[in-house]
Amino acid sequence: MSNQSTVIEFVLLCFPDLQQDFHIPVSITMFLVYCVSLVANSIVITLIIHRRQLHQPMYIIIKNLSISDLLFDTITLPKMIAKYWFGAGSISYYPCMFQMFFVHYLGSIDSLIIMLMAIDRYVAICRPLRYHSIISNKLVTIICNCFWMFDATRVSITAVLAAKLLYCGPNKIKSCFCSITFLMPLACEDHTSVRTLSYIFAMVALLLPLSIIIVSYIFIIRAVHLAAGSENWQKAFYTCVTHLFVIGLYYIPRVFVYSTSHISMVDANINVLILCLYTYIPHVANPIIYCLRTKEIRTILEQISQKILDSKTKHKVSTLQLSS
Repeated sequence: MSNQSTVIEFVLLCFPDLQQDFHIPVSITMFLVYCVSLVANSIVITLIIHRRQLHQPMYIIIKNLSISDLLFDTITLPKMIAKYWFGAGSISYYPCMFQMFFVHYLGSIDSLIIMLMAIDRYVAICRPLRYHSIISNKLVTIICNCFWMFDATRVSITAVLAAKLLYCGPNKIKSCFCSITFLMPLACEDHTSVRTLSYIFAMVALLLPLSIIIVSYIFIIRAVHLAAGSENWQKAFYTCVTHLFVIGLYYIPRVFVYSTSHISMVDANINVLILCLYTYIPHVANPIIYCLRTKEIRTILEQISQKILDSKTKHKVSTLQLSS
């Protein structure tokens, strides 16, 4: 493959027309987003792994979502930050292909896991008496593992085909990370078949889970509406709305970008802005909306905070006693 390609590295333009004065604000924003995502998702993963009371189907699903989001941000954001801090916008050929694989792999994993989460919420709200007989920790773990393995196989097909194309001309990628959508136009040979295949795979990975999610939440909202006389219906309705907001932010811009990727009708800077919004905002919002707002997690965090405060208080008291 290296013998066929004269391009040994690509250049990530991120925001192509961004003025020098805005480089630092944009990079600081990306750095803060990465820090928040890193801390929030790491807390979620750690708590779910180490707290036995969180070994439940819903939290197992959230753990997989947090792992996916954390990996995605770690693979893409440091390179974006380095471009604006150190001018390190170039990325070698093979690391670019590596990044391209994981961008599409982890992006579609998110789609499948959010679909599974919607199904879990449907069973919990619409079939509460049968929930534990239908959904179990073992079943959810098996399904999540199957998602990770199946999606790796599917994405490998398009990633290998894209990597085998001849890149001998322009090497500037109008994006903040390597992806098939922005890499294909740089190929020096006909890439219609690869583009078509990747588009079909992307639409299936997006629209099939989205259809199941929409149907699930229609039934969920209907069940919540019918239970309008109960005490918790407003809370349940608010939870559904916040979930749907994050889901809409994830899916709608993605479908738009994939659908218009072959048409030069969207400004490159707007395209990158949309890409960043639908990619990184859900990664920050997911652990907060799906997990850190739940009663169990808040209780655990309060207990941990109280223990830390108690230990500090004891340490101060013992220090004063020794000094006296």
